[in-house]
Amino acid sequence: MMLYPSMASLLNRVNSRYMLVNVIAKRSRDIAEEAIATDEPLEKKSVSIAIDELANGDFNVIPHPAKEN
Repeated sequence: MMLYPSMASLLNRVNSRYMLVNVIAKRSRDIAEEAIATDEPLEKKSVSIAIDELANGDFNVIPHPAKEN
C-alpha cells in the first residue's frame, strides 16, 4: 500500500489517474532501461523511483493537445 506520496498530491501534478499511470509507467521503463544499460543496480524498484521523482517535481508532465477530427 502506498502511503507517501499520497494520490491526491500526485494528482495535483497530473490531470487524471489514467495520465498518472501512463506517466509513471513510461518513466519507470526509462529508469529500468538506463540501469540495464549502465549495469547499475537499483536500490528501489523503478516504479517507486518514478513516483518519488514526480512527487519531488524532478520532471513535469506536458499533455499533448487533443486531435481535432
